[in-house]
Amino acid sequence: VQLQASGGGLVQAGGSLRLSCVASGRILSSYVMGWFRQAPGKEREFVAAISSSGGATKYADSVKGRFTISRDNAENTVYLQMNSLEPDDTAVYYCAARSKYSIRSFADHSTYTYWGQGTQVTVSS
Repeated sequence: VQLQASGGGLVQAGGSLRLSCVASGRILSSYVMGWFRQAPGKEREFVAAISSSGGATKYADSVKGRFTISRDNAENTVYLQMNSLEPDDTAVYYCAARSKYSIRSFADHSTYTYWGQGTQVTVSS
């Protein structure tokens, strides 16, 4: 699976962005999809994930109520709608894919097999 993330940019605090992750090479509906982020000098952290069918989602507490993950399997695309952005949301955002058969937590980044190249999100105060 090749993943291509896009949609990042510079936005003021309180603004919104929508990230997209397009998959190629395999059928996206076979995979759980996640978004992770990494700020300078920090560890990569879980942001959100969605089950292969789209029926289940999980969010980090820091983004709950502000971010929404969704997927369009027909378009092989996963989205991350980010609202009420805060300066602490500044990071490189990565999409990732893993087998739908894994029983490990959606938030466990070590279980994700495929990663996109990342897209920069910068939120100014």
